[in-house]
Amino acid sequence: MSELGSLTLLIGLGLALFAIMGSVLGSICKIPPLEKSAKNATYVLPIILAVSTLNLIAAFVVGDFSIAYVAENSNLVMDRPYIWVALYAGNEGSLLFIALVHSIFSALAIALAPVSLKSSLPYTGAILMAVQVFFLAVMVVLANPFEQLAFTPLDGQGINPLLTHPGMFIHPPLLMTGLICVTIPFAFAMGIMISGASTDDWLDTGRQWGLVVWAILGSGLLLGAWWAYTILGWGGYWAWDPIENAGLMPWLVLTAFVHSIMVQKRLRMFRLWNIILINIALTMALFGIFINRGGPIPSIHSFGASTLGWVFLGFLGISLLFSFSVFFFRYSHLRSTSKLDSILSREAAFLVNNLLFLGVAFVTLWGVVFPLISQLFNNATVTVGTPFYNQVNGPLLLALIFLMGIGPLLPWRHASWRTIQRAVLFPAIFAGLVVSLLIILGIHKPMVVASIGFCSMVVGGIFQEWGRGVYVRHSKGEGYLVAFIRLIAANRPRYGGFIAHLAVVVLSLGIVGSSFYGIQKDFVIAEGDTIKVGDYNIQYEGARTETRSDRTEYFNTFEVTSANGRAFELTAWRAFYPEFRMTSSRAAIRSTPVEDLYIVTSETLEDGRVAARVLVNPLVWWMWWAGPLMILGALVALWPERLPSIAGSSIPRGTYHAPSEAN
Repeated sequence: MSELGSLTLLIGLGLALFAIMGSVLGSICKIPPLEKSAKNATYVLPIILAVSTLNLIAAFVVGDFSIAYVAENSNLVMDRPYIWVALYAGNEGSLLFIALVHSIFSALAIALAPVSLKSSLPYTGAILMAVQVFFLAVMVVLANPFEQLAFTPLDGQGINPLLTHPGMFIHPPLLMTGLICVTIPFAFAMGIMISGASTDDWLDTGRQWGLVVWAILGSGLLLGAWWAYTILGWGGYWAWDPIENAGLMPWLVLTAFVHSIMVQKRLRMFRLWNIILINIALTMALFGIFINRGGPIPSIHSFGASTLGWVFLGFLGISLLFSFSVFFFRYSHLRSTSKLDSILSREAAFLVNNLLFLGVAFVTLWGVVFPLISQLFNNATVTVGTPFYNQVNGPLLLALIFLMGIGPLLPWRHASWRTIQRAVLFPAIFAGLVVSLLIILGIHKPMVVASIGFCSMVVGGIFQEWGRGVYVRHSKGEGYLVAFIRLIAANRPRYGGFIAHLAVVVLSLGIVGSSFYGIQKDFVIAEGDTIKVGDYNIQYEGARTETRSDRTEYFNTFEVTSANGRAFELTAWRAFYPEFRMTSSRAAIRSTPVEDLYIVTSETLEDGRVAARVLVNPLVWWMWWAGPLMILGALVALWPERLPSIAGSSIPRGTYHAPSEAN
């Protein structure tokens, strides 16, 4: 297995090198068969890396502890489903996983590229394969997942207990996939500039892949928040940890990019700006990979030490130099043919939106690197805590939500004050009613009122646009449901964006509710005793213990009675792993749209009492629904032009725009 795995890595490295040389030489020397052969090498590479990955998985399945990586990340008593998690639990396996998913997405990107990109595609492919060469070379030379031990141990060390969680099956793969696949829209942008083709030919492809990567990365971040919420035992979901920030920063820049590129597509503006954005997104993504691969920045999410940080820092530097060298080389060809006519326009709102997203990203970056700066100049590591991020980024994010409510309602090019008043009248009235209701209910905290008020304006604007469009279609004889579906199909990027905006509103609602109105109580309780937390009476029913070969599991059961008299049972779980000297816990959670009841235990005392923490977290349920909504919005925006005909429709597909869009 070790020899076969190492051989496939070498074959993959050879294929990637050939794809680079064949693509570039074939394009420069006008040799179509060589270009085609290089493209075929790109298509074969995922198969080779799939063989390598399956080989490593097989080594985990059979317990081949002669392979160092298998011995370090598994043992005989490990629950077998977590073999998939063990695959990427350490540096070597995660590098193989990253190379595999990147090769798959690269092959798809090349295969699905439109004919209009024919002249630039060889350079796009060469850039993508250069990324493959880097990862494969690192594995072959420095971090081979198939490296053999001098002797074979009888058992392995086992997987980190914190990784034995259902969220680990999806969260790390999505996060790693999102970070590395930022290279795809970047490669299309660079390919266009290197080839000298029209600087607008890549827009549709760049937007599509930008949205795909944006949705993958955003979903990975939300799943990471869910993992932290359920297993770390502190009752929170986000702590501005460097590893969390590593995924957030490129996601923020990608969000700006997918908005800004629509302006270039429609008005032929922001050409320079969009190249800068995708360059920054790539830099942020590679910086995130650097942090994850043994960077010097401490993190509670770091599960293994590595000496590879300098290698990835070097790759980051080379990528940054390459991207901006190409940018300055083609600078004169990137000038936009149109200029910003008025600050009262949708494109101006998008530009301010972009600047705010970048502001949040760079504030976050400053917080991440500040410990290194303090160590360098003051010889003392000073970490940046949650209050800094909340105080600085909070107002910026609030401004973003406000713009999200106003920007899409503005017309392109120029708007009069009368047009703006007409567009925002209903959303403003709706937001005012919601704010009035909050005040009547006794909610007076300024940040809460402002956040929910701006979110209400976003919702009001979206429903106004949908309502107008459906009304016009219904007046022409379509049923309401058919009218709504056809409205979405007529302008999928716009209305898919609205769905994504609803996801942000739902996410904001969960963050505001849980951050400002949560209840926390720590206590020690004996069997049969009852404690009151919020509207809940919680009685400790007792404990059960199970001993396994690698851990001791504790089950603590609580009988809970809510304010309406409804009773239910919750069981908190934790386990102690002697080999790791570590305790892993899973909270008992009852989740409803109104609030979560969260119980986690930390210790059982000698007299049988148990130390526990209970939290009541309002509206957290809504946060987890933001992910599916975000993915739905991306799918709608990416849906192909031709849709199946819907019975009863009398308006041709793609011919209708909502009244404000026609402006």
